Amino acid sequence: MFKIIFSWAGEASLAHTSAANKQGGHMPYPAGHRANVKKNIINSARKLFNRHGFENVSLNQIMAGAGLTHGGFYSYFESKSDLYSEVLQCFFTDPEWKNCWEGVRVDLSSTDVGSQIVRAYLSRQHFEDVENSCPMVALPTDVARSGVSAKRAFETVFKAMVSVLERSLTQNGRRRRTTAQGIAALSIGGMVVARTMIDRALADQLRAACISVALDLGDWGKRSKSTGGRSKRPRIARVTAS
Repeated sequence: MFKIIFSWAGEASLAHTSAANKQGGHMPYPAGHRANVKKNIINSARKLFNRHGFENVSLNQIMAGAGLTHGGFYSYFESKSDLYSEVLQCFFTDPEWKNCWEGVRVDLSSTDVGSQIVRAYLSRQHFEDVENSCPMVALPTDVARSGVSAKRAFETVFKAMVSVLERSLTQNGRRRRTTAQGIAALSIGGMVVARTMIDRALADQLRAACISVALDLGDWGKRSKSTGGRSKRPRIARVTAS
């Protein structure tokens, strides 16, 4: 039985090679192949960087995580730093990024997106899912030691987060943007500090405190209380900080 299977596979492989040779080269890849491979490399790097840090991850590990060999790396990226800049994308700038942690959803088009982001960003699910962290939480110290391109990518993501938060704030003028910047920094910094805690209960208390303060800054907590604890529009999913 196995001989038959292997014999057929070998014949199929030879037929494929023969057809390719007749055309004067390899069979063409399907449409979108290159984009998918690049995305797989970025996803592999994101998980490894988030878990181990930029300096402690090799190109061999990244490519192996994407199911590829080291030799193909430079046909997609100029350097590890070039890849790093792309890894710093987040769901604020890339709608196809897997921005949803288990049980957490954020509707970026919603009028109450600000409170959704705060709850999602400081959620237990984000706290525990280190490999799929927002890179602004997992990689800030690496970015600070990196070149201009990485810092610019980080800045782009932060500005995008501030812009989304700003849309659902009620204040006018400069204070509105200032408040959005403060909430973004509180959300990111709160998660960074919580991740450093050995005492899980203390980490959970810190995240809960940051959520409470951020909601108050955005005036979202008062709005929730005025409607009996429910927002005027239904949430996409319930997010808890426990």
